[in-house]
Amino acid sequence: MDLNSDLGESFGAWRMGDDTSMLDVVTSANIACGFHAGDPANLLDTVKAAAARGVIIGAHVAYPDLVGFGRRAMDPTSRELIADVIYQIGALQGIARAAGTRVSYVKPHGALYNTIAQDPRQADDVISAILLIDPHLVLLGLAGSPLLARARQRGLQVAAEAFADRAYTPDGLLVSRKENGAVLQDPELVAQRMLDWVQTGLITAMDGSQIRLQANSICVHGDSPGAVIMARAVYARLQAAGIQIRPFTGTADKQ
Repeated sequence: MDLNSDLGESFGAWRMGDDTSMLDVVTSANIACGFHAGDPANLLDTVKAAAARGVIIGAHVAYPDLVGFGRRAMDPTSRELIADVIYQIGALQGIARAAGTRVSYVKPHGALYNTIAQDPRQADDVISAILLIDPHLVLLGLAGSPLLARARQRGLQVAAEAFADRAYTPDGLLVSRKENGAVLQDPELVAQRMLDWVQTGLITAMDGSQIRLQANSICVHGDSPGAVIMARAVYARLQAAGIQIRPFTGTADKQ
């Protein structure tokens, strides 16, 4: 099982998360590409730190929304969205090359992530962008979403993720951050929730119902309160149960 986190989101003097500590825990790092967060110097520092630890790098592409941290829905044209995604991946590929590593996958961020999980036009645009710049990249997306099937049909390798620190709706979507209880904050409860899911394939939704999720990776958001503590708790609970923590890139599409 892979453990991933959204990193590289500091911007100038504005500090977001504890990338150095998180990189000691996770096996995959979703690195901001400048559209929702991250500046070139901070991104280079984070990618270098990831490379030094053998952490796999992914491009965390987003809508052009620095003010809203990429969490505001947008409706760009296909021409715009395809170019935006190519631009962001290309920028991170350059930084990764300079740091002696490479970009292995793409994970959309925030509103873009949630939109393409269901919206076929924007989903196809993101898929097209990845195919145009590097068809060998893996697309990491929401477990059970139509996006993954669409990407697979067009020849992309895909991997699915479950969220440690987010609540789910009964139909397997993420509860909106605008709702109370959407973000989970108790490390021990979250760790046990993830262990239960890994062992049973079932996770409890917001209304108490059980939903089935198949995934290769677990996400802990780097900007969540106590994110590093939570990631350590999840890692320790899974490891104690004999579950190996390793990058998903070797298990993509094996679902």
